[in-house]
Amino acid sequence: MTDVVVVQPIACSAVDLLARAGLRVHSAPAPELAAMRPHLASARAVITRNHGFSAAELAAAPRLEVIGVHGTGMDRVDRAEAGRRGVAVVNTPGTNARAVAELALGLMLVCARGLVAADAAARVADAGWRERASGIELGDRRLGLVGFGHVARALVPMARGLGMEVAALTGHATAAELEAAGVAPAPDLDTLCAEADVVSLHAVPGPRPLLDAARIARMRPGAILVNTARGALVDEAALAAALASGHLRAAGLDVTVTEPLPPDSPLLGAPGLVLTGHIGGAAEEAIERTGQAVARKVLAALGLAAR
Repeated sequence: MTDVVVVQPIACSAVDLLARAGLRVHSAPAPELAAMRPHLASARAVITRNHGFSAAELAAAPRLEVIGVHGTGMDRVDRAEAGRRGVAVVNTPGTNARAVAELALGLMLVCARGLVAADAAARVADAGWRERASGIELGDRRLGLVGFGHVARALVPMARGLGMEVAALTGHATAAELEAAGVAPAPDLDTLCAEADVVSLHAVPGPRPLLDAARIARMRPGAILVNTARGALVDEAALAAALASGHLRAAGLDVTVTEPLPPDSPLLGAPGLVLTGHIGGAAEEAIERTGQAVARKVLAALGLAAR
């Protein structure tokens, strides 16, 4: 009998927290329904990361009371079906914000200085690369944030520390909050795209890509795009074309529409593209904080106290 199915690995201390509360925990070796089904049959709770939890998986868990999301994004959980079943869905906003913000800043630096290409040149003793390299400084450049949640707010002082000007497009922060953070308000997305040297995405995706071909075309020539939020925010074919044409200098993507990328993705052949495979929250400290937080929220939903 299993009380909690951990769909993807979480911190050992979080599993211990669940076990000390008297719950029997099964950590799935892989997020595959066929293998999880026997354990889901008796589970009162599941904890998932970027895999989410589908209607088919919900159907296999008739005793389920709560789905715990390790992180912020709940878009891969079938919340409509969970609601119909009376299953609570909890997440842990902000626990991995610093880790994701640091990765976003790292991607900006890698893109600005062409570090992936520099590494490849150094490994083959290409002594001429130094003369051919054409990186840029980020200081005095404008960073445009699309969204102003936990990650974007953590990113602002890091970017300002490099001497960047920061603007944000948000409907969830007041003018006073932006001013206090040293951030200028962007009137609309088209203006932000046209004026920013670096565009960093921190928004929730809708039915269509927020950065479609038209908006990518509006970005400044030589601009950099960074996405650590959700792959569905970007038209990937349009991004690949903009990189191939040289309109954009580079792009750093921690997330893509399909993960991992299929072999026929246009992104795989795009020059100046840095891919990191959804590791934004995968720093040791963030894994620990997030695991503890989701375990405690699951226990609370089950009416149990943490020990």
